[in-house]
Amino acid sequence: MTSADSGQRELILRVATRLFAALGYDATSISQIAEAAGLDVATITQQAGGKRELYLAVMERAHHAELVGLERSVGEIAAASPGETSAAVHHLIDDYIDFCAQNSEFPALWMHRWLFDASDVTELDRQYVQPLVQYIIEAIAPLTRGSPDMKYVIWSVIWCTHAFSRGGVLDDEGNRVGPEDPETLRRFRAYLHEMVHCVLALPGDLPGNPPGGAT
Repeated sequence: MTSADSGQRELILRVATRLFAALGYDATSISQIAEAAGLDVATITQQAGGKRELYLAVMERAHHAELVGLERSVGEIAAASPGETSAAVHHLIDDYIDFCAQNSEFPALWMHRWLFDASDVTELDRQYVQPLVQYIIEAIAPLTRGSPDMKYVIWSVIWCTHAFSRGGVLDDEGNRVGPEDPETLRRFRAYLHEMVHCVLALPGDLPGNPPGGAT
């Protein structure tokens, strides 16, 4: 593949990611992707295959970006001393929030799947989601002092963070604000810290907060 071909494929993947995230797989056509990329359909299919192949490439790319973003934080949990475990878990939460806030198209891709978009593409959840959730569970479970349902703890973080990154919350005036607003992001981060800290019964006070919980 020439550098020109590589650049063209990268453009196609970026455009396809944006459209699949905005419209969903089912509502996006190859012709829409071609038009948005300023290319013809023949070039799209030559560089990236059909719509299904392009969707698989987009989802693989999204998964690897997420995995790379989390591996460092999970490694910190494994390497943490007993007194550092709570802070390491909170760092993992922060990294996940930041990833979703900075790459909101990736959560949108999965949220479309939650609504049965691309229902004929069945392998992605087993291939990407289940192993990643299990990876996080195995890293955190040994640190907990209670008996929480770890699967639902992890999914609660995923549900909350994906929804926040895409939909935000309503402020006191009824305006929708999200992670682009520093104070809204701070409050969401503090809430998720407190929720996970309490549910997992992590040792010590919330890192970065005075005794008694989040401010």
